[in-house]
Amino acid sequence: MPVDATSASIEVVFQRLNELESAGLIGRYAIGGAFAFIYYAEPFETGDLDVFAHFPSAGDLISLAPIYEYLRNLGYSAENEQILIEGVPVQILPATGPLVEEAIQQARDITIGRAPARIFTAEHAVAVALQANRAKDRMKILHLQETATTPLDRAALESILLRHGMLNRWRKFEELTRG
Repeated sequence: MPVDATSASIEVVFQRLNELESAGLIGRYAIGGAFAFIYYAEPFETGDLDVFAHFPSAGDLISLAPIYEYLRNLGYSAENEQILIEGVPVQILPATGPLVEEAIQQARDITIGRAPARIFTAEHAVAVALQANRAKDRMKILHLQETATTPLDRAALESILLRHGMLNRWRKFEELTRG
């Protein structure tokens, strides 16, 4: 399902995410996935808004039930693994692994309308996509390289990739995409 959202509906999504954080239902969050790439480059169609968040939990098991209940009480509904907020499919994902943890901690503060939000840096968005290494992730990286409003900070990207053991994967990606 493609995201067909107005700026007003996206603003409300961020207001709701901030409410979830204020209520303690999620911890610090940041936008990643396709929306992060769209923020830094030309828009393209995507199926949802990926929100990476810390979750308060008593152990290893993470439950989204309190989040779904909170949003359901506001009139929103769940569809598969997404929550439709103002018609925008939102997928709330746990912060798993050191790279995503770092991406959330170093996320940029932005404002959508009047709603504050956080978004992965372009370099972290690329690193997370490279870690997933699916065809659609590689396409997002290429799209960003070709259409970014500001070029990637190559030193920052390589520093991230080196810290997370992916510098060789990046070099291979570059080799394959140069032609």
